[in-house]
Amino acid sequence: MFVSPMLLQSIKEPLDDENYITELKFDDNQIKLYTRHNNEVTSKFPELLDLDIPDGTVLDGEVIVAAPDGAPNFEAVMERFMSKKSVHNIVYCVFDVIYKDGQSIAAKPLIERKTVLNSLELNHPNIFVIEGIQGNGLAYFNLVKEKNLEGIVLKKADSPYEINKRSHNWLKMINYDYTEVLITGYTKKDIKFLLSYPDGTAAGFMEFMPHAERGKFHSMKQVKSESDDYVFIEPILCKVKHRFKTRHGKLRIPSFESWRV
Repeated sequence: MFVSPMLLQSIKEPLDDENYITELKFDDNQIKLYTRHNNEVTSKFPELLDLDIPDGTVLDGEVIVAAPDGAPNFEAVMERFMSKKSVHNIVYCVFDVIYKDGQSIAAKPLIERKTVLNSLELNHPNIFVIEGIQGNGLAYFNLVKEKNLEGIVLKKADSPYEINKRSHNWLKMINYDYTEVLITGYTKKDIKFLLSYPDGTAAGFMEFMPHAERGKFHSMKQVKSESDDYVFIEPILCKVKHRFKTRHGKLRIPSFESWRV
């Protein structure tokens, strides 16, 4: 059974509120796995198919690959997702239960659903149940920054599971990095910006820039040359925010922050 997942609302500062449960930010009688967009991916993760759960149970969670230091490795997850031949071991981090014994419990408060989740006793080498902690959002976020993890999630303890909705009952606080880079060009078709580090090393592509700043960019740019796909310009320095760097040194999901000219 596929249930479209509840989504997270972004916030700019973590909360210290006992009304929230704070978590680390990282689906009949057959086990089936779905992405959030209702793509079945059961065959990609055969190690989860012997999970002993009651018929009619629907769980919500996230598949991760843990790096040697225990932190989630996004690139490794993508490699594993694309190829069953990947050697990466996955862990399914379960943070909610939506159906039990074929009956929806989405309307129950999150704290009650957590109790139901624990009662399932998901003892499996590839399963980790995310219990969360009451409050302590600021301290938890500071620890996440110290460990260079992705961020935290804060969920109202009394919140229902709002299927296929983005709710202010569930919040996410991303641990962004900030880096100065050069815009050296852009794509003609998709209007992505070509980025490099000040030393000339490629930093990847940036898609996210506010409309007003795009206008300013086009007023500042000085075109050097063009190809079938790209327009190359005199480098313009800017600051971007991003999740982290890939192992090849590229920025993950960079977005414009400010001009540095």
